[in-house]
Amino acid sequence: MAYRNLTLDEIAQLREQGCRCNDWELISVAEDFNPRDITDTRFEGEIHIGAGVKIDRVGVIRTTDGATFGQGVTVSVKNEAGDGNVILYSALTSQTAALMVQNAENKQLFSKLSDMTRQYIDAHTPTCTTIGNGVTITDCRELTNVCIGDNCELCGASRMIDCTLTAANEASVYIGDDVIMENVIVQAGATIVDGARLYDSFVGEACHIGRGFTSESSLFFANSHMDNGEACAALCGPFAVSHHKSSLLIGGEYSFYNAGSGTNFSNHAYKMGPIHYGTMERGAKTASGAHILWPAKIGAFSMAMGKIETHPDTSLFPFSYVIGGPRRTSLKPGQNLCTVGTYRDIVKWPKRDKRPLSARRSLITFDWLSPYIIERIKKAIATLEQLQEEQGSDADEYTMNGFSISASALQRGLFYYDMALRMYEGSDTTTEWTDLLGLLAPTEAVQQILEDILSGDISTIEMLEDHMHDIYDSYAQWKGYNENDAEHEQAIAEWKETIRRDAEREYEMGDVSEEQLADFLEGLKN
Repeated sequence: MAYRNLTLDEIAQLREQGCRCNDWELISVAEDFNPRDITDTRFEGEIHIGAGVKIDRVGVIRTTDGATFGQGVTVSVKNEAGDGNVILYSALTSQTAALMVQNAENKQLFSKLSDMTRQYIDAHTPTCTTIGNGVTITDCRELTNVCIGDNCELCGASRMIDCTLTAANEASVYIGDDVIMENVIVQAGATIVDGARLYDSFVGEACHIGRGFTSESSLFFANSHMDNGEACAALCGPFAVSHHKSSLLIGGEYSFYNAGSGTNFSNHAYKMGPIHYGTMERGAKTASGAHILWPAKIGAFSMAMGKIETHPDTSLFPFSYVIGGPRRTSLKPGQNLCTVGTYRDIVKWPKRDKRPLSARRSLITFDWLSPYIIERIKKAIATLEQLQEEQGSDADEYTMNGFSISASALQRGLFYYDMALRMYEGSDTTTEWTDLLGLLAPTEAVQQILEDILSGDISTIEMLEDHMHDIYDSYAQWKGYNENDAEHEQAIAEWKETIRRDAEREYEMGDVSEEQLADFLEGLKN
């Protein structure tokens, strides 16, 4: 955008309207700037103001030496005590963040990613505080080193220092009352309200942060929703949700995740400091009062409950119940496959993507019975059968990886996993898959990207994003198609029947109205 200096008449009018500035020559405006819409505000340093901007009652808008606008800040997620594994920049996506985190120990690769990121930042970051076209700012106390995209609205924010707010068509940013942000990047469609406190954090597309939620060194991507609680060194998204005052997300990775009331992840229960971390794989949940001592890894679409202190790795067993008790953890493999909660989740996520098409940088594979999950299920079946062979077919209980499985739960798990395999519509493949925080990709394809970065064949963020889009667009081709329609349809019918029975059991408890049950069962027919 082209900017011009203020005219003497414009300066006089701004002064009459209660505006003050240490040097009016440092203020540049768009050609269509209207001074009538700027009142009761102090300006300091070099500032660019777009057209159609409304500013009223702002304590100070300033640019200082060394301004970063939140760009290039290095944070350490998952590993709270680490040296930093993600570099914040305005176009950061969940898949790129995952790539950085998963490969942070590869110093050469991380250096290449860092160089690409710095190059992008240098090309896209302004040199001073910039207020885009159509921006509204009212009743804010301090805005220092901010870059505000077109049509964003700030109303009542207490303090924003070194922040960037991006925008897209039909997706601006709203910052509300009493919000404090320092070194924060916010992407299009996000809202941050009600006294939220964010430091060294990233808020992605269509995310919501509010009701006093606090965040330090944490990332939230694509439709994540955080209220009341706290996050520290958390890698969240897409669709990570925490609503409750007593919830603490710390030192972990979460996607398609819902935190029950009182959820707590602990990485401080050791004498060497907060060096432990873990993962809740896509679709995993925690029940109210759950407490997980990191390190641990909870498998996809699983429900964790109780105090889990044995550091289990249940990643081979999706759709499971993980139940903590005094110095033991029990696993019920596959049992969460046939529940109302799982069904509602997989149906609602695509419908709740609030991002307009113009603001969808993070790539999300919504497919739930994906090659990624089926690969795990096949390994789960083989592992359960191996446990029977090694520990005895007549054993009452089987143990591995920090948890135990009862004989009856093992048999039910084999039943549920067989149902899932028969429901699967993709082709039979032995390809290994990776979840890049929402984007499902063949591990081989991701490895090729890493090699291309190291060789220099991928040398810019734009090129990296193009390759990620190629993976996203090729998903259906890689998944393939299973032509055994009859077996598939029969398995789907069996699955829905188990979900129907689960819904009716909840109705019989008296917590669900007859109308709610009828509506759910009607939707289940589709």
